[in-house]
Amino acid sequence: MGTSTASRTATAPRRPRADASRNHERIVCAALQVLIEQGAEAPMDEIARRAGVGNATLYRHFPDRAALVRSVTLAVLEHSAELAERALADHPDDPVAALREYVHSAADHRIGAACSLLSSHLDTREPELALAAERGRQAVDEILSRGRLAGRIRGDVAAADVLIALAQLTRPLPGATCPGFQTFAHRHLDLLLDGLTTPEPAPLAGHTATLEELRGA
Repeated sequence: MGTSTASRTATAPRRPRADASRNHERIVCAALQVLIEQGAEAPMDEIARRAGVGNATLYRHFPDRAALVRSVTLAVLEHSAELAERALADHPDDPVAALREYVHSAADHRIGAACSLLSSHLDTREPELALAAERGRQAVDEILSRGRLAGRIRGDVAAADVLIALAQLTRPLPGATCPGFQTFAHRHLDLLLDGLTTPEPAPLAGHTATLEELRGA
């Protein structure tokens, strides 16, 4: 019995050490900020410096830029889904409040800006990324569905409309250095939300984008 226990112990997969997990999270968080500020080609040295780790530690976790960008993208997509699910849980009977919470919290976490930046450097059809993106889309669509049923959100919008607008309205303008940009982003998001909940909305131009069209674009 002792031999069997020792054998299981010897062959069991080792869990990452706590400090290794912390370093991984710090690198991903730092990379997100640096990539938003400087673009997807931001220096890896700067990411390591911002995370407070050495270059060797960074490359031990992420052997190349592609691996790091993928990990950051997955973290952003998963966090976006969590924010939408939390908004639903916080406001189960008030879909407008849920939508407002999700949109503004996503802006605070720079999710729209990150998604628009990182999606151009990865194939978002890759299974794990696609699953995370679909989870977020379903949560946002559930908010909208509840709003439509309650007669409080216009019926001609879908999750893709919200996600595209979020990315567009929270992405800094090229060459802009305005320190109060986030304030303007929240202002414009309020205008978006008012448009989604107008009692007598004007017809929207075009049609709701599909995920297939977004991937093709």
